[in-house]
Amino acid sequence: MNQSVGACATAAQNSNAIYRKITWRLMPYLFLCYILAYVDRVNVGFAKLQMQQDLGMSDAVYGIGAGIFFIGYFFFEVPSNIIMHKLGARFWIGPIMILWGVVSTCTMFVTNATGFYTVRFLLGIVESGFFPGVILYLTYWFTSKHRARMVAAFMSAIPLSGVVAGPICGWILGQTPSAGHLKAWQWLFLMEGVPSVFVGAITMYFLTDNPMKAKWLSPDEKEHVLAQLQQEELEKVRAGQSKHKIGDVFRSGRVWLLCLVFFGFVMGNYGLGFWLPQVISDTITKDPVSIGWISVIPWLCGAVAMILVGKHSDASGERRWHIAGSAILGAAAFATSAIPGISGVAGIVALTFATIGIMCAFSIFWALPSRILSGTAAAAGIAWINSVGNLAGYVSPYVVGTIRVATHSMTLALLVLAAAAFMSATATLYVTRSKAG
Repeated sequence: MNQSVGACATAAQNSNAIYRKITWRLMPYLFLCYILAYVDRVNVGFAKLQMQQDLGMSDAVYGIGAGIFFIGYFFFEVPSNIIMHKLGARFWIGPIMILWGVVSTCTMFVTNATGFYTVRFLLGIVESGFFPGVILYLTYWFTSKHRARMVAAFMSAIPLSGVVAGPICGWILGQTPSAGHLKAWQWLFLMEGVPSVFVGAITMYFLTDNPMKAKWLSPDEKEHVLAQLQQEELEKVRAGQSKHKIGDVFRSGRVWLLCLVFFGFVMGNYGLGFWLPQVISDTITKDPVSIGWISVIPWLCGAVAMILVGKHSDASGERRWHIAGSAILGAAAFATSAIPGISGVAGIVALTFATIGIMCAFSIFWALPSRILSGTAAAAGIAWINSVGNLAGYVSPYVVGTIRVATHSMTLALLVLAAAAFMSATATLYVTRSKAG
């Protein structure tokens, strides 16, 4: 008996060592790539503080331009993910990064609303394959036992990009006015777009498509990883979750409910990403450098919380209330920040808790689709959920901008974000009701 227990303990230690090796090889690099992607996507929120006046754009025009990114994203995400599933990560994600770096940099040449809309739409197209591609890529390496923690680690790039980008954007806007005949906001797009081009080129050499191609794993380590993945697929078959076809994605009511859940989370996330600098400017300070540093607070707290909550969710195996509870916290915090007359400091505290709630729910959410889909359908399903959900990336800045133009206030807009988070919490409890956790 003792020998059997000892053998099991040794096997578990060896397995943990293998997954640590994979984690340290892949996750820091993917994390860096997502920071670059997210910064290039939302740095327009900081550029707005000066670009809007230079180009004569209203809040409504800015909201449309910020959000139109997700229209291009929507139409190209599913085919992009299917192509990556067949082509491999190295020669799909790398070129994607190079293209989005170039397109993001070209935002510096925008002179009117039409140009702004066009560049943002193109950026959505070229970036559409990255996030769902990485989520799918992780399923090639990690079983569901590890996946929530890995996705949480990967997605912590969202709040940490705010930690990194806030001070950098603030510094660029504050320290490079009209340098070299370029406006500060033009320098911002140039200096934050070029790194993506270089990292994209490196990606084509650094990433490994799957465990069998990993020269940095021993034959035994490769076999262990594949055996774990095959065992999980076998368990799905035994549970009646055999290989799915792509058409199953669009016929599944649970998939459509997951789209709704994700839609609400994205509403909150981009409400923060595109408008937090403006909220700080309206309520605390108009100094770009100070705005950058203050914006660090919500994102840093969100990053720490999502890692801790993701780890706890993996350890306990519970998903349902980790997601729904986080969304409820986000809803309550958004509603608190909308209280008329609330001070700037209290408002930022409330938005910090909103960020924590949304980020925690955001990361753990991606453990759900892989529980109900497998095979090529998983590739299409992940992309479809992300595509439909990310339409909120268009709706959110558009609605907030329109409300600001009509009311000259963020109160109603923040209540809309609260309602979206509460909707996601309710839908999560419904879609997971038959299989709690």
